[in-house]
Amino acid sequence: MIKIFGHTAPDTDATASALIWAWYLNEIAKKPATAYVLGAPNTEADFVLQRWGFDCPEVLTDLEDGEKVVIVDTNNPAELPANIGNADIRQIIDHHLLVGGLSTKGPINITMRPVAATATVMYSIMREPALDTMPDAIKGLILSCIISDTLEFRSPTTTPRDTSVAHRLAKDLNIDIPEYAAEMFAAKSDISHFSDAELLRLDSKIFEVDATKFRVSVLETTSPDTVLKRQASIMDSMSAVATEDGVDHVLLFVVDILNEQSTLFIPNAAVKSVAEKSFDITVSGDSVVLPGVVSRKKQIIPSLKV
Repeated sequence: MIKIFGHTAPDTDATASALIWAWYLNEIAKKPATAYVLGAPNTEADFVLQRWGFDCPEVLTDLEDGEKVVIVDTNNPAELPANIGNADIRQIIDHHLLVGGLSTKGPINITMRPVAATATVMYSIMREPALDTMPDAIKGLILSCIISDTLEFRSPTTTPRDTSVAHRLAKDLNIDIPEYAAEMFAAKSDISHFSDAELLRLDSKIFEVDATKFRVSVLETTSPDTVLKRQASIMDSMSAVATEDGVDHVLLFVVDILNEQSTLFIPNAAVKSVAEKSFDITVSGDSVVLPGVVSRKKQIIPSLKV
């Protein structure tokens, strides 16, 4: 049995891509495979699973030595089980920058392409009969991943390939993309039942810049005021979350999907300095608006300076 999973703090692409590839391996490649998640998926991913008739994959807490695995939507060891080095990694399918640090037991199949979603990569590497026999539910998952990771084609990570695949699948499914995207983003914007600490970890990645470790969190929403009303308590939680997670600072970007901008919370002088150096701005309060900044992968992470 091959275990398939994406990164911790699983979003729509990480969650659904594991299910997509499990279908492909089971039905097309005739290799037994099971999808897993590394934690509870976010609210948008939950909506997508229900919309297309999937149960949430089981949470994977540990790996036994030598277990066969396929990694999707990441290649970063910091986002994978602590003992990933003991597993028998068979394949990596991803769309992020190459981090390094993974060791395999032999040559493996690695596919990494500069597109907005891992699901786009998967669709592109599938061949007949996969594309002819793909059920609507799998097409729905791929479409959902692309809409999520491109913010309905607003993100600078969007490529012509993402757009063409999404429109092809939407036509097959008789889906109106703007209407469906609005439903997805509404689900993503519902943060009412999350604690402040949970929000900071909900969609986040740990990155190190010149020996300074950051938890870089984003909250993509169509109703940013819902988050901004909780700013004081969220900032009060940042220090504890940083200590518990072994990082120096937590950076939270509230991404306003509709207005295509982010609000960065400024809890202390160190984060203020990072913001000013990274985005060439002057910060005068406890938050700053960054027009046009919506992508952690393409705009936030590459800009970080200490």
